[in-house]
Amino acid sequence: LIAEQLVDRAFVARYTTGYAPYSAYLLGENDGVVKSPEWAAEITGLAADDIRQLARRMASRKTMINIAWSVQRARQGEQAFWAVVATTALLGQIGTAGGGLGFGYASTNLAGADRRMFSGPRLPVGKNPVSRRIPVARIADMLLQPGEPFDFDGQSLTYPDIRLIYWAGGNTFHHHQDLNKLVSAWQRPDTIIVHEQFWTAQAKFADIVLPASTSLEREDIGSASNDGFMIAMQQHIALFAEAKSDYAIFAALAQRLGFAPAFTEGRNEREWLQAIYEGSRPRAEEQGITLPSFSAFWETGQLEYARPAQPQIMLQDFRDDPDAAPLSTPSGKIELFSATVAGFDYQEAPGHAYWHQPEYEAQQAVKQHWPLHLLSSQPRTRLHSQYDHGKVSQQTKIAGREPLWMHPDDAQPRGIGENSIVKVFNSRGALLAGVHLTRDILPGVVQMSTGAWYDPLNTHQAAPMDKHGNPNVLTEDRGSSRLGQGCSAQTCFVDIQLFDQPLPEITAYNPPQFVHYPGE
Repeated sequence: LIAEQLVDRAFVARYTTGYAPYSAYLLGENDGVVKSPEWAAEITGLAADDIRQLARRMASRKTMINIAWSVQRARQGEQAFWAVVATTALLGQIGTAGGGLGFGYASTNLAGADRRMFSGPRLPVGKNPVSRRIPVARIADMLLQPGEPFDFDGQSLTYPDIRLIYWAGGNTFHHHQDLNKLVSAWQRPDTIIVHEQFWTAQAKFADIVLPASTSLEREDIGSASNDGFMIAMQQHIALFAEAKSDYAIFAALAQRLGFAPAFTEGRNEREWLQAIYEGSRPRAEEQGITLPSFSAFWETGQLEYARPAQPQIMLQDFRDDPDAAPLSTPSGKIELFSATVAGFDYQEAPGHAYWHQPEYEAQQAVKQHWPLHLLSSQPRTRLHSQYDHGKVSQQTKIAGREPLWMHPDDAQPRGIGENSIVKVFNSRGALLAGVHLTRDILPGVVQMSTGAWYDPLNTHQAAPMDKHGNPNVLTEDRGSSRLGQGCSAQTCFVDIQLFDQPLPEITAYNPPQFVHYPGE
């Protein structure tokens, strides 16, 4: 784009800052490496001429670039997003219909949603007296290294000493990496309490499990900012055994701790739903949405908001008047180069979209020992790890194990065939998987979905093998960079061999063994 003078200079001048240092980087003025199509071809495996022709096509017509959120879940993952922003800025189509960029076009309806943005009913939020926080992907490091320093987003912070964990919603044994390391870290706190409906790995590794109701056993309101709908989630079945809603659990704890009136404000669950619904009606009016009374909504069961009169175009207000609608960056503009980030003095994040060659070379060195590149994607048949025990997810398993996609050229020399059970392993751990052979994946690359419930074999060992197929046994627990400190679970390196021993039983969904103490 720069070499052939295809950059929209007027857009760059008005809406961006930092073009000079970014273009100097691309042209190799500082490091002597021109970031040309030939340079990119060696890394990507794409033909240099194809890259060059694509750039010309993008500059010659309306172009919109979309990037999935998952790309960030790798070492230097933030840089891919910065590069997309920079490329679309050079094209000059940001803020136009059908042009510019989008992030995460998906079921969450955030990007490209043809809906009015309205957050719906929401509970009042108090002030948290604890101001310290860590990036979510650093949980194991925090538990293993209390008092140790770490860098994050330009700050030098210190891990706190956590003695009690109270977890309501989520499952760290799904979303964290290097599960054998996590198991070690998870034993450090004195007490772990969780709310759970199912015997997930997190529930099994907890000290106290408070049985929480499913959405079918309680009342609630379903609403998200860009959905365009509001759902009256009415109770359909009675509470099972001793299960309670999250609200009932917290209210009971508040009673024991002596502040129940301040917590409940004298309302039961239905009364809270009505209060927050009625409280949302003035905000809805500001967005051009008229909500009926709560009783009418509850009886009808759902609402659908009228669509906006005009299509929503990402950053249109900014393009129309960048002074009246500035961005939240320090300059108020698109920062092709950020002096703020450059000031952090991170080698891997010098202030602009950046290819960190030392990290690439380090990964290539790892590949010499572990020749297959494992991609851990989101699953097709469940939401993250939710309902992995359900029929839809179970129908895709191979002998009860999570399927692994593998190219025939990688399988043949290893004696692996369709539906073979294999051991996938690296220096962090090992798992069992069932193989699906396909030419729809590159040789040297294998793919498994996340979400198979963690099911370790021989738990007395330091690094037990997962017999079910959770790829986070293999992924590395290392932040994406000091800038983002996100998880890097999207990609790692492994080897695979045929598993020719008797298959161990899948016990991921079994309850733990209960022990009744005298006097209970």
